[in-house]
This record gives sequence, structure tokens and C-alpha cells, in this order.
Amino acid sequence: MTNLLQRAPQAWRDIGGLDTAEEIVHQPALWRELATHLAKEKSRIAAFLGDTLSNPQQRVILTGAGSSAYVGEIIADEINAAWPCQVRALSTTSLLTHPALYLERTAPTLVVSFARSGNSPESTAAVQLVRDMVPTARFLNITCNADGALALQGAGDQQTLNLMMPAASCDRGFAMTSSFTCMLLAALCVLDPDFQPERLDTLAQLGEQALAAWSAPVAELAAQRVSRVVYLGSGPLEALAKEAALKILELTAGSVLAMANSALGFRHGPKAALNQETLVVLFRSSDPLSRRYEHDLLLELQRDQVAGRCLTVGAGADIGIDAPAWPDAWLAPLWLLMAQQYALHQSALLQLRPDNPFAGGTVNRVVQGVTIYRHDEF
Repeated sequence: MTNLLQRAPQAWRDIGGLDTAEEIVHQPALWRELATHLAKEKSRIAAFLGDTLSNPQQRVILTGAGSSAYVGEIIADEINAAWPCQVRALSTTSLLTHPALYLERTAPTLVVSFARSGNSPESTAAVQLVRDMVPTARFLNITCNADGALALQGAGDQQTLNLMMPAASCDRGFAMTSSFTCMLLAALCVLDPDFQPERLDTLAQLGEQALAAWSAPVAELAAQRVSRVVYLGSGPLEALAKEAALKILELTAGSVLAMANSALGFRHGPKAALNQETLVVLFRSSDPLSRRYEHDLLLELQRDQVAGRCLTVGAGADIGIDAPAWPDAWLAPLWLLMAQQYALHQSALLQLRPDNPFAGGTVNRVVQGVTIYRHDEF
């Protein structure tokens, strides 16, 4: 029987991790499917966006909650640098609590929402909030669930475009894996001035190579118990580090503490978290200047010998593959494949059920227990 990330599929099923394992591995196939879909949708997307991004007064808010918020954080600076418009990443959880800080009634506003299910209460509430406060706002929903509340909320609305991800990207497992990378790549393609879905075919090839090459070493790495994991990344990869840290927190049900920071920022206090039970993973940037700063930090960590182990992920790294010299935001999905696998294996090591590590329901796949308050009642 063919192995799936170093275990037989039945072995993953027996421990409650088959969905997550499959959803990690099928990502390159979904990226290819996404490339085909985006090419077909090109004219519809172009008609909706028009010259929106060319307007210096235009505000573009990239929003979501949890992992979906990190999608926006990874791509925001890349998109902002490419267009005259004003692009920022802003989580729905911040937008809902402090709308007056972020919204202006007369400012042209495009809200790009990222959502796996589209059923989180903050997702639809944030859209309604913007509708109330900015009547001329427009909405681009990038979501994996055509039957979700977010997609249904915008159906038939001329000011809204629902851009659906491949159906299989709506992960069955607890943790966002294929949904995250598909939404990230879709947004990069759609908001890129050159609209380059063909890049996804190249990424798919690289993703398949990475999964094959990294499967054994990542499983071996994850067979060692740790109490803490620190993910580091510079620029857009700092947000990738946040997503990687969240994966280990989620899939180990908080048993392994995780944190994220930038290579330069780590010295300013967070380095105090290191001990001999800590794994440090640095996502290597494709930018030569950033790599110099990262190299200095690695030398410092090796000299100090405070962490249990330090390794790098990226082009030419300890865990890496040859990749084109693309911007970090475009390469982020490749490096995330390592972190997803590592979190899955750590979950199995702790004898949890990776597809649902929170048996008691203290944390849920779709957030529950949120009361939405109207902004104009206070």
C-alpha cells in the first residue's frame, strides 16, 4: 500500500488523521485546478475590479479571522507595492471591535474576505458592518464553500464577486491546510497587475517535489518531542510564521507552545523563550538583504546553543528545494508544506486525533459562541 506522509492511509485513519494528511498532500493538485479555474474567470474578475486598484484614493482591506487573516498579512505588502491604491491587512476581529479606526464613509473601499467555510460569525458580520458604514463599498469574497453564509450573503449582489476555490479545498479536518494555500494563491493571481495563474502550475510541480523530498526528514524531525516551537520569517514570511505556529498549537491542542516573530525582532525579548526543548524554524527569504540578517541570527543561535535545535526552510535551506527567485509571498505555500506536516506528526506523537484534536470542543473548526453587537448602539 502506498504511504501517505510516511504512514499507510489506514494507519492515519486509525488515529483520526486521514483527512488532514490527504488535505496536505493534495494541495499541488488543487493549485493546478485553481489555475484552470482562474484562467476561465479572468474576464469576470477584470470586469468586477475595473480600474479599482489604480486609484490612489482606493482602500483595499484584506480581511479574515485566524488563519484567514494571515492570508491577507502574507500578501498585503506585495499587493500594496504593486498598485497605487492603499492596501492593508486587517482581521475581522479588529474591524468589528474598532470600526471607526478603519472605515471612512466616503472613502472608496474594496473588502477582500478570506474564509474557508464562510460560516464564522465574524465573516458575515464584518461585511454587514462595512455595508452599513461605507454604503459604496464593494466586496470580493474568496472562499471555499459555495453554501457558506458569506457566499450566500453576496449572491446576486452587483457590488459583490464570489470567487470560489476548488471544492476539495474546503478542508474536512480541523486545521486549515489546502484552503489556506488556495485562497492565498488565488488572491495573489487576482490582485497581481500581470494576473499570472500559470505560476500555479510551476508551484504545483515544486510542491510535489517538496512533498516527496521532505516527507521522511520532517517525519523524523517530528518524532522528537519538544515543548516549544518558534517560527521565524522576515517580511511576508513573518505572517507565514504566524500560520505555521498556529498549526502546531491547533494540532497539538496547545500541548506544544508555539510563537512567531521576525528574524530581527526575535532578539528584542522573544528570544527569552528559548530552552533545550525548543525547536527554532527559520523560513529563508528570497530577498538577498533579508537573508543577510537571517544568516546573522542563525550564527548567533548556533553560538548561544540555547535552543534544542535550529533549522531553516526555503530555497537552499536545511529543508528546501530549488525554487525560482519569486517574491516571498508567492513561495510561502511551498514552505508551509513543511510546517503542516510537522504539526500533523506532532499531533500523532501526542496520541491526539489530528482531524479533531479538541475532543472536548473547547476550540471548534468553525468558531462558536461569538455575540455580534451593532456598531451604532454604543
